[in-house]
Amino acid sequence: MSVGLLPEGLRDRLPPHADALARLVWRALDVAQAWGYERVSPPLAEFEDTLVGRLKSSRPQDLLRVIDPVSQRTLALRPDITAQVGRIAVTRMAHRARPLRLAYGGPVLKLKATQLRPEREMMQVGAEIVGTDNIAAAREIVSLALTALERAGVTGITLDITLPDLVDTLAAGPFPIEAGRIDRARALLDAKDAGGLAAAGFDRYLPLIDAAGPFPQALDRLRAIDAGGVLASRIAGIEAITTAVAGKAALTLDPTERHGFEYQSWFGFSLFAEGVSGEIGRGGSYTVLHPDGREEPALGFSLYPDPLIDAGLGGKPRQRIFVPLDADAGAVEGLRADGWATVAALDGDDDAAALGCTHRFERGAVVAV
Repeated sequence: MSVGLLPEGLRDRLPPHADALARLVWRALDVAQAWGYERVSPPLAEFEDTLVGRLKSSRPQDLLRVIDPVSQRTLALRPDITAQVGRIAVTRMAHRARPLRLAYGGPVLKLKATQLRPEREMMQVGAEIVGTDNIAAAREIVSLALTALERAGVTGITLDITLPDLVDTLAAGPFPIEAGRIDRARALLDAKDAGGLAAAGFDRYLPLIDAAGPFPQALDRLRAIDAGGVLASRIAGIEAITTAVAGKAALTLDPTERHGFEYQSWFGFSLFAEGVSGEIGRGGSYTVLHPDGREEPALGFSLYPDPLIDAGLGGKPRQRIFVPLDADAGAVEGLRADGWATVAALDGDDDAAALGCTHRFERGAVVAV
Protein backbone atom coordinates (compact mmCIF):
# COMPACT_ATOMS: atom_id res chain seq x y z
CA MET A 1 0.00 0.00 0.00
CA SER A 2 1.43 3.38 -1.03
CA VAL A 3 1.41 5.93 1.76
CA GLY A 4 -0.17 9.24 0.68
CA LEU A 5 -1.50 7.89 -2.63
CA LEU A 6 -4.77 9.51 -3.72
CA PRO A 7 -7.39 8.25 -6.19
CA GLU A 8 -6.92 9.24 -9.80
CA GLY A 9 -8.05 12.80 -10.47
CA LEU A 10 -7.88 13.89 -6.81
CA ARG A 11 -5.09 15.96 -5.29
CA ASP A 12 -3.99 17.95 -2.27
CA ARG A 13 -3.77 21.73 -2.52
CA LEU A 14 -0.74 22.82 -0.48
CA PRO A 15 0.49 26.29 0.53
CA PRO A 16 0.49 28.73 -1.13
CA HIS A 17 -1.92 27.29 -3.73
CA ALA A 18 -4.67 26.44 -1.21
CA ASP A 19 -4.55 30.02 0.07
CA ALA A 20 -4.68 31.36 -3.50
CA LEU A 21 -7.73 29.22 -4.29
CA ALA A 22 -9.53 30.46 -1.18
CA ARG A 23 -8.75 34.07 -2.15
CA LEU A 24 -10.15 33.63 -5.66
CA VAL A 25 -13.35 32.07 -4.34
CA TRP A 26 -13.76 34.82 -1.76
CA ARG A 27 -13.19 37.56 -4.34
CA ALA A 28 -15.79 36.11 -6.71
CA LEU A 29 -18.37 35.72 -3.94
CA ASP A 30 -17.59 39.20 -2.64
CA VAL A 31 -18.36 40.65 -6.07
CA ALA A 32 -21.62 38.66 -6.29
CA GLN A 33 -22.73 39.80 -2.83
CA ALA A 34 -21.96 43.41 -3.78
CA TRP A 35 -24.35 42.96 -6.72
CA GLY A 36 -27.15 41.79 -4.42
CA TYR A 37 -26.69 38.00 -4.58
CA GLU A 38 -27.27 36.05 -1.37
CA ARG A 39 -25.06 33.08 -0.63
CA VAL A 40 -26.36 29.53 -0.22
CA SER A 41 -24.35 26.45 0.72
CA PRO A 42 -25.87 23.10 -0.38
CA PRO A 43 -24.57 19.75 0.92
CA LEU A 44 -21.91 17.77 -0.92
CA ALA A 45 -24.26 14.81 -1.46
CA GLU A 46 -28.00 14.42 -2.05
CA PHE A 47 -30.45 11.70 -2.95
CA GLU A 48 -29.78 10.87 -6.59
CA ASP A 49 -33.32 11.42 -7.83
CA THR A 50 -33.44 14.86 -6.20
CA LEU A 51 -30.08 15.91 -7.60
CA VAL A 52 -30.80 15.04 -11.23
CA GLY A 53 -34.50 15.81 -11.37
CA ARG A 54 -34.52 19.56 -10.82
CA LEU A 55 -33.15 20.99 -14.08
CA LYS A 56 -35.19 20.39 -17.20
CA SER A 57 -33.36 18.10 -19.66
CA SER A 58 -30.71 17.12 -17.12
CA ARG A 59 -29.65 13.48 -17.12
CA PRO A 60 -28.24 11.15 -14.43
CA GLN A 61 -24.73 11.15 -15.82
CA ASP A 62 -21.29 11.85 -14.34
CA LEU A 63 -22.50 10.94 -10.85
CA LEU A 64 -20.45 9.13 -8.22
CA ARG A 65 -23.04 7.13 -6.28
CA VAL A 66 -23.08 5.57 -2.81
CA ILE A 67 -25.75 3.89 -0.70
CA ASP A 68 -26.86 5.89 2.33
CA PRO A 69 -26.57 3.50 5.32
CA VAL A 70 -29.40 5.36 7.10
CA SER A 71 -32.12 5.52 4.42
CA GLN A 72 -30.76 2.74 2.15
CA ARG A 73 -31.40 5.09 -0.77
CA THR A 74 -28.86 6.01 -3.43
CA LEU A 75 -26.90 9.17 -2.77
CA ALA A 76 -24.93 11.08 -5.43
CA LEU A 77 -21.95 13.31 -4.88
CA ARG A 78 -22.62 16.51 -6.75
CA PRO A 79 -20.77 17.04 -10.05
CA ASP A 80 -22.29 20.53 -10.29
CA ILE A 81 -23.93 22.93 -7.82
CA THR A 82 -26.36 24.61 -10.22
CA ALA A 83 -29.04 21.92 -9.83
CA GLN A 84 -28.80 22.19 -6.04
CA VAL A 85 -29.32 25.95 -6.19
CA GLY A 86 -32.35 25.30 -8.37
CA ARG A 87 -33.73 22.87 -5.79
CA ILE A 88 -33.29 25.42 -3.02
CA ALA A 89 -34.93 28.14 -5.10
CA VAL A 90 -38.11 26.16 -5.84
CA THR A 91 -38.51 24.49 -2.44
CA ARG A 92 -37.10 26.22 0.62
CA MET A 93 -37.03 29.64 -1.06
CA ALA A 94 -40.11 29.24 -3.25
CA HIS A 95 -41.89 31.91 -1.20
CA ARG A 96 -39.25 34.56 -1.94
CA ALA A 97 -39.95 37.32 -4.46
CA ARG A 98 -38.58 36.92 -7.97
CA PRO A 99 -36.12 37.51 -9.44
CA LEU A 100 -34.19 35.60 -6.79
CA ARG A 101 -30.42 36.15 -6.82
CA LEU A 102 -28.27 33.43 -5.24
CA ALA A 103 -24.49 32.84 -5.11
CA TYR A 104 -22.49 29.78 -4.06
CA GLY A 105 -19.04 28.28 -3.84
CA GLY A 106 -17.83 24.78 -3.03
CA PRO A 107 -16.17 21.58 -4.27
CA VAL A 108 -17.69 19.27 -6.89
CA LEU A 109 -16.68 15.76 -7.87
CA LYS A 110 -16.84 14.27 -11.38
CA LEU A 111 -17.17 10.56 -12.05
CA LYS A 112 -14.51 10.67 -14.77
CA ALA A 113 -11.77 13.06 -15.83
CA THR A 114 -11.11 14.26 -19.37
CA GLN A 115 -7.89 14.82 -21.29
CA LEU A 116 -8.34 18.59 -21.10
CA ARG A 117 -9.29 18.51 -17.42
CA PRO A 118 -7.62 15.55 -15.67
CA GLU A 119 -8.82 16.53 -12.20
CA ARG A 120 -12.08 15.01 -10.96
CA GLU A 121 -12.47 17.22 -7.92
CA MET A 122 -12.56 20.97 -8.44
CA MET A 123 -13.92 24.15 -6.95
CA GLN A 124 -17.02 25.75 -8.43
CA VAL A 125 -18.20 29.29 -7.66
CA GLY A 126 -21.08 31.07 -9.31
CA ALA A 127 -24.35 32.97 -9.24
CA GLU A 128 -27.91 32.35 -10.44
CA ILE A 129 -30.95 34.49 -11.17
CA VAL A 130 -34.16 32.47 -10.74
CA GLY A 131 -37.46 33.78 -12.05
CA THR A 132 -36.47 35.30 -15.39
CA ASP A 133 -34.20 34.68 -18.37
CA ASN A 134 -34.75 37.97 -20.20
CA ILE A 135 -32.13 40.15 -21.86
CA ALA A 136 -31.57 42.36 -18.81
CA ALA A 137 -30.87 39.28 -16.66
CA ALA A 138 -28.49 37.87 -19.28
CA ARG A 139 -26.61 41.16 -19.44
CA GLU A 140 -26.27 41.19 -15.64
CA ILE A 141 -25.08 37.59 -15.43
CA VAL A 142 -22.42 38.02 -18.13
CA SER A 143 -21.26 41.34 -16.67
CA LEU A 144 -21.05 39.83 -13.18
CA ALA A 145 -19.02 36.84 -14.40
CA LEU A 146 -16.53 39.11 -16.16
CA THR A 147 -16.28 41.44 -13.17
CA ALA A 148 -15.60 38.48 -10.85
CA LEU A 149 -12.79 37.31 -13.13
CA GLU A 150 -11.32 40.80 -13.33
CA ARG A 151 -11.38 41.02 -9.53
CA ALA A 152 -9.49 37.72 -9.46
CA GLY A 153 -6.78 39.24 -11.64
CA VAL A 154 -7.69 37.38 -14.84
CA THR A 155 -6.72 39.13 -18.08
CA GLY A 156 -7.11 38.31 -21.74
CA ILE A 157 -10.65 36.97 -21.27
CA THR A 158 -12.63 35.53 -24.19
CA LEU A 159 -16.42 35.22 -24.08
CA ASP A 160 -17.72 32.57 -26.47
CA ILE A 161 -21.49 32.73 -27.06
CA THR A 162 -23.75 29.90 -28.19
CA LEU A 163 -27.48 29.40 -28.80
CA PRO A 164 -28.16 25.93 -27.34
CA ASP A 165 -31.71 25.46 -28.65
CA LEU A 166 -31.03 26.86 -32.12
CA VAL A 167 -31.15 23.50 -33.92
CA ASP A 168 -34.41 22.55 -32.19
CA THR A 169 -35.93 25.90 -33.17
CA LEU A 170 -34.88 25.61 -36.81
CA ALA A 171 -35.87 21.94 -37.00
CA ALA A 172 -39.38 22.76 -35.77
CA GLY A 173 -39.75 25.58 -38.29
CA PRO A 174 -37.89 26.76 -41.37
CA PHE A 175 -35.36 23.87 -41.59
CA PRO A 176 -37.51 20.85 -40.66
CA ILE A 177 -35.93 17.64 -39.35
CA GLU A 178 -37.71 14.54 -38.10
CA ALA A 179 -37.61 14.31 -34.31
CA GLY A 180 -35.55 11.11 -34.40
CA ARG A 181 -32.78 12.73 -36.45
CA ILE A 182 -32.29 15.98 -34.52
CA ASP A 183 -29.61 14.52 -32.26
CA ARG A 184 -27.67 13.44 -35.36
CA ALA A 185 -27.79 16.96 -36.77
CA ARG A 186 -26.63 18.40 -33.45
CA ALA A 187 -23.69 16.00 -33.28
CA LEU A 188 -22.55 16.83 -36.83
CA LEU A 189 -22.77 20.55 -36.14
CA ASP A 190 -20.84 20.14 -32.88
CA ALA A 191 -18.11 18.36 -34.86
CA LYS A 192 -18.26 21.01 -37.62
CA ASP A 193 -18.64 18.09 -40.04
CA ALA A 194 -19.77 19.78 -43.27
CA GLY A 195 -19.42 16.57 -45.29
CA GLY A 196 -21.48 14.64 -42.79
CA LEU A 197 -24.21 17.27 -42.79
CA ALA A 198 -24.44 17.19 -46.56
CA ALA A 199 -24.44 13.39 -46.69
CA ALA A 200 -27.21 13.23 -44.10
CA GLY A 201 -29.36 15.68 -46.04
CA PHE A 202 -28.92 18.57 -43.63
CA ASP A 203 -27.63 20.96 -46.31
CA ARG A 204 -29.63 23.92 -45.02
CA TYR A 205 -27.65 23.75 -41.76
CA LEU A 206 -24.25 24.12 -43.48
CA PRO A 207 -24.18 27.96 -43.20
CA LEU A 208 -24.29 27.61 -39.40
CA ILE A 209 -20.77 26.16 -39.46
CA ASP A 210 -19.48 29.32 -41.12
CA ALA A 211 -21.36 31.47 -38.59
CA ALA A 212 -18.69 30.72 -35.98
CA GLY A 213 -15.63 32.74 -35.09
CA PRO A 214 -14.84 36.35 -34.09
CA PHE A 215 -18.10 37.96 -33.07
CA PRO A 216 -18.80 40.75 -35.58
CA GLN A 217 -18.08 38.64 -38.67
CA ALA A 218 -19.81 35.54 -37.29
CA LEU A 219 -22.90 37.52 -36.36
CA ASP A 220 -23.08 38.99 -39.86
CA ARG A 221 -22.95 35.47 -41.33
CA LEU A 222 -25.66 34.31 -38.93
CA ARG A 223 -27.80 37.31 -39.88
CA ALA A 224 -27.44 36.44 -43.57
CA ILE A 225 -29.04 33.01 -43.10
CA ASP A 226 -32.58 33.08 -44.45
CA ALA A 227 -34.58 31.41 -41.68
CA GLY A 228 -37.84 33.27 -42.14
CA GLY A 229 -37.18 35.68 -39.27
CA VAL A 230 -36.70 32.93 -36.67
CA LEU A 231 -33.16 34.12 -35.91
CA ALA A 232 -34.04 37.80 -35.58
CA SER A 233 -34.92 37.80 -31.87
CA ARG A 234 -31.86 35.75 -30.94
CA ILE A 235 -29.54 38.01 -32.91
CA ALA A 236 -31.06 41.07 -31.26
CA GLY A 237 -30.66 39.41 -27.88
CA ILE A 238 -26.99 38.53 -28.18
CA GLU A 239 -26.24 41.98 -29.64
CA ALA A 240 -27.83 43.58 -26.56
CA ILE A 241 -25.85 41.30 -24.24
CA THR A 242 -22.50 41.94 -25.91
CA THR A 243 -23.05 45.70 -25.94
CA ALA A 244 -23.06 45.62 -22.13
CA VAL A 245 -19.61 43.98 -21.96
CA ALA A 246 -17.89 45.72 -24.86
CA GLY A 247 -14.18 46.13 -24.13
CA LYS A 248 -14.16 43.70 -21.19
CA ALA A 249 -13.52 40.54 -23.22
CA ALA A 250 -12.78 39.31 -26.70
CA LEU A 251 -16.04 38.04 -28.22
CA THR A 252 -16.61 34.94 -30.31
CA LEU A 253 -19.74 33.16 -31.52
CA ASP A 254 -20.41 29.46 -32.03
CA PRO A 255 -24.20 29.30 -32.46
CA THR A 256 -24.58 25.51 -32.54
CA GLU A 257 -22.17 24.47 -29.77
CA ARG A 258 -24.03 22.03 -27.52
CA HIS A 259 -21.38 20.12 -25.58
CA GLY A 260 -21.90 20.98 -21.92
CA PHE A 261 -25.01 23.05 -22.68
CA GLU A 262 -27.48 20.18 -22.80
CA TYR A 263 -29.85 21.60 -20.17
CA GLN A 264 -29.66 25.22 -21.28
CA SER A 265 -32.20 26.99 -23.44
CA TRP A 266 -31.85 30.04 -25.68
CA PHE A 267 -28.51 31.46 -24.50
CA GLY A 268 -25.19 30.04 -23.35
CA PHE A 269 -21.59 31.16 -22.99
CA SER A 270 -18.13 29.84 -22.18
CA LEU A 271 -15.23 31.77 -20.67
CA PHE A 272 -11.54 31.39 -21.50
CA ALA A 273 -8.43 33.31 -20.49
CA GLU A 274 -5.06 33.89 -22.10
CA GLY A 275 -2.41 31.58 -20.68
CA VAL A 276 -4.98 29.29 -19.01
CA SER A 277 -5.66 25.83 -20.38
CA GLY A 278 -9.28 25.01 -21.17
CA GLU A 279 -12.52 26.57 -20.06
CA ILE A 280 -12.58 28.62 -16.84
CA GLY A 281 -16.34 29.17 -16.71
CA ARG A 282 -19.67 28.81 -18.43
CA GLY A 283 -23.25 29.90 -18.04
CA GLY A 284 -26.54 30.64 -19.71
CA SER A 285 -30.30 30.27 -19.48
CA TYR A 286 -32.18 27.18 -18.32
CA THR A 287 -35.41 26.02 -16.71
CA VAL A 288 -35.92 24.86 -13.12
CA LEU A 289 -38.68 22.37 -12.35
CA HIS A 290 -40.95 22.94 -9.33
CA PRO A 291 -42.24 19.96 -7.34
CA ASP A 292 -45.63 20.40 -9.03
CA GLY A 293 -44.06 20.21 -12.51
CA ARG A 294 -44.20 23.94 -13.18
CA GLU A 295 -41.21 25.34 -15.05
CA GLU A 296 -39.41 28.50 -13.96
CA PRO A 297 -36.82 30.32 -16.11
CA ALA A 298 -33.36 31.03 -14.73
CA LEU A 299 -29.94 32.32 -15.75
CA GLY A 300 -26.55 31.84 -14.18
CA PHE A 301 -22.84 31.16 -14.46
CA SER A 302 -20.20 28.96 -12.88
CA LEU A 303 -16.48 29.68 -12.62
CA TYR A 304 -13.78 27.05 -12.05
CA PRO A 305 -10.82 28.67 -10.24
CA ASP A 306 -8.49 25.63 -10.20
CA PRO A 307 -7.00 26.27 -13.68
CA LEU A 308 -6.40 29.89 -12.65
CA ILE A 309 -4.34 28.73 -9.68
CA ASP A 310 -2.37 26.38 -11.91
CA ALA A 311 -1.65 29.39 -14.14
CA GLY A 312 -0.22 31.33 -11.20
CA LEU A 313 -3.16 33.59 -10.33
CA GLY A 314 -4.61 34.17 -6.90
CA GLY A 315 -2.65 37.14 -5.64
CA LYS A 316 0.30 37.42 -3.33
CA PRO A 317 0.01 35.85 0.13
CA ARG A 318 0.52 37.93 3.24
CA GLN A 319 4.11 38.48 4.29
CA ARG A 320 5.05 36.32 7.27
CA ILE A 321 6.80 37.90 10.22
CA PHE A 322 8.47 35.93 13.03
CA VAL A 323 7.46 37.05 16.50
CA PRO A 324 9.75 36.16 19.44
CA LEU A 325 8.52 34.70 22.72
CA ASP A 326 8.72 37.99 24.61
CA ALA A 327 6.97 40.16 22.01
CA ASP A 328 4.34 42.62 23.26
CA ALA A 329 0.84 41.24 22.57
CA GLY A 330 -0.53 44.66 21.62
CA ALA A 331 2.28 45.21 19.10
CA VAL A 332 1.61 41.80 17.56
CA GLU A 333 -2.08 42.63 17.16
CA GLY A 334 -0.99 45.84 15.42
CA LEU A 335 1.10 43.83 12.96
CA ARG A 336 -1.92 41.65 12.11
CA ALA A 337 -4.06 44.74 11.67
CA ASP A 338 -1.46 46.04 9.21
CA GLY A 339 -1.78 42.87 7.11
CA TRP A 340 1.12 40.78 8.39
CA ALA A 341 0.81 37.05 9.03
CA THR A 342 2.46 36.64 12.43
CA VAL A 343 4.28 33.40 13.24
CA ALA A 344 4.84 33.23 16.98
CA ALA A 345 7.85 31.46 18.46
CA LEU A 346 6.81 28.50 20.58
CA ASP A 347 10.34 27.58 21.57
CA GLY A 348 13.59 29.47 21.93
CA ASP A 349 15.11 27.40 19.11
CA ASP A 350 12.43 28.28 16.51
CA ASP A 351 14.01 29.68 13.34
CA ALA A 352 12.34 32.46 11.31
CA ALA A 353 13.72 31.41 7.93
CA ALA A 354 12.94 27.74 8.47
CA LEU A 355 9.34 28.66 9.31
CA GLY A 356 8.98 30.53 6.01
CA CYS A 357 9.13 34.04 7.43
CA THR A 358 10.44 36.97 5.42
CA HIS A 359 10.85 39.27 8.45
CA ARG A 360 11.44 39.26 12.19
CA PHE A 361 9.93 41.50 14.86
CA GLU A 362 12.83 42.68 17.01
CA ARG A 363 12.53 45.28 19.79
CA GLY A 364 9.48 46.87 18.20
CA ALA A 365 10.95 47.02 14.68
CA VAL A 366 10.39 44.98 11.53
CA VAL A 367 13.68 43.48 10.28
CA ALA A 368 14.16 41.50 7.05
CA VAL A 369 15.35 37.93 7.54
